[in-house]
Formats: sequence, C-alpha cells, structure tokens
Amino acid sequence: MNQEELAFRSNLDRTYISMLERGIHQPTLNSLLAIAAALDMKAAELVGLVEDEMEICKNNH
Repeated sequence: MNQEELAFRSNLDRTYISMLERGIHQPTLNSLLAIAAALDMKAAELVGLVEDEMEICKNNH
C-alpha cells in the first residue's frame, strides 16, 4: 500500500504519513490507532512490527 492509500484509509494527511515514515514525526495514539485500523491490524501488532525492525537495525550497526 502506498502513502496516499494509507492516508486515505486512515483519514490522515499523506504528508503526515511521509513524515512518520521518515522519522520526522512520532505518531499520536489516535494516529497509531487509525493507521493500524487502516492496515487491518491491532495497534499492538503494528508496534510489535516496528519494535522488530528497530531491533534488526540496532543489531546491524
């Protein structure tokens, strides 16, 4: 799914999605819940995926 589709499905601005992706902004709880719902998952699952990616990055450096 691209940023535009995720923004539409989560009712968030595409530029906000882009800033989240680039690490410029951190999501609010409401944004996190909206993004998770747009991805058809629980917020805890989404956070878990992010934690896994952060651990991989940490171990590769």
